[in-house]
Parts: sequence; structure tokens; C-alpha cells
Amino acid sequence: MTAMGSARRVTTTSAGFPPGFFDRVDEGDDATFYAPPRLVTHIDDDAIAAVGALYEELGVNGEVLDLMSSWVSHFRVRPHRLVVLGMNASELEANQMAEERIVHDLNADPRIPMPDESVDDAVCCVSVDYLTAPIEVFRNVARVLRPDGRFVVTFSNRLFPTKAIRGWLYASDDDHCSIVAEYFAQSRVFATATVSRRAPTDHRGDPLYAVWATRL
Repeated sequence: MTAMGSARRVTTTSAGFPPGFFDRVDEGDDATFYAPPRLVTHIDDDAIAAVGALYEELGVNGEVLDLMSSWVSHFRVRPHRLVVLGMNASELEANQMAEERIVHDLNADPRIPMPDESVDDAVCCVSVDYLTAPIEVFRNVARVLRPDGRFVVTFSNRLFPTKAIRGWLYASDDDHCSIVAEYFAQSRVFATATVSRRAPTDHRGDPLYAVWATRL
């Protein structure tokens, strides 16, 4: 298990985002905020099912990295090998699908502590809104992906408001999709992203959106 990153905050220099976009209400140490285990799900059952259905539809079933993970990964069927990376060791230990667990703070250090081209696909579920240096993280995801590997990002409208970036807090659901697609575009290491609403439009529970792209 890799040691948690230092509290140093990485700031992004991405073009096209206004000043303060990646600031947060709570700029305190993320390690402190995420220290208490939260063994809960952050989206409802229908949204969780939509995540699992998307992974199955895309064939995300080989060696997979689950980024910013917790005690559950929303696969219908366990992948061949699942690596989970997150902030809380207890949560990751409780993840029964995981074969390898990495405790690491991507806001302190966007470099994923894994070798180049070490996984087939990567996923990130309901956590992209917390990244303060997303372009750097997306580039690093591409580094650990094998050729033609996909990075699948799913999100809803539920979050910890003090830890989400300000640009996300003041954006609509459609804007959120555009923001993540722009992360892929500005990383310059992925093909054009696909954007999709996964929960039915008449669904009254948590919405579920997905943006994914293939490593160039």
C-alpha cells in the first residue's frame, strides 16, 4: 500500500477556466476531511445500477483502476483484476472486489503511483468534482492505461459542497458534462469524449451522467 500524499495542493494552469474555478470552500487538508470512514453509497440504487450497466456495456472487465474509490465499486461482475485508489484505508480494505489497494491523495500529487501501461481501463465514479488539478490527473490516467484503454467518468448531482471545486458548484448538469469533456480535450492524450445521460429522463432519483474517452 502506498503512503498517502502530502498536504501540498497542486494547482492547475489549464486554459479556458476562469480564475478561482478550481478553488474550494474548504481548502484544509483533504486527508483530515476524509479520515473518518464513510461506508455509505453516495448515489441511489438506480444510479448505481446505471453505473454497473455502463461498465458492462463498454466491456470494462479486464485489469481496471477504480480512481478515487471507496468501499464499493459498482461493477455487476467483478473485473479480472481491480485496483482501487482512494483517500481512506478502511474504506478501501472493505472493498471486496479489490485485489490491490492504494491510499493516495490526487489533489496533493496527481501522479498515480503505478507503472506505465499497467491497466486496461480506468473508472472514476462520483468523484471528479473534487479534483483541483484534473488535467494533470487525466494525463496521468492515460499514462497508466494500455493502448486503446478507456477512462470512464460518471457523476451525479450529489457531493460534499465544501470540497467540490467552485466551478462545479455553480454549473448545471449539462455544464458538468461539458467540463469533464473539456478535461479530456485539454489533456491532449485522449480521443474525443463521449457524453451520455445514463439514468432515464423520467427518473426522479439521482441523475447519472457519463463521459468517457479512449487513450490516444
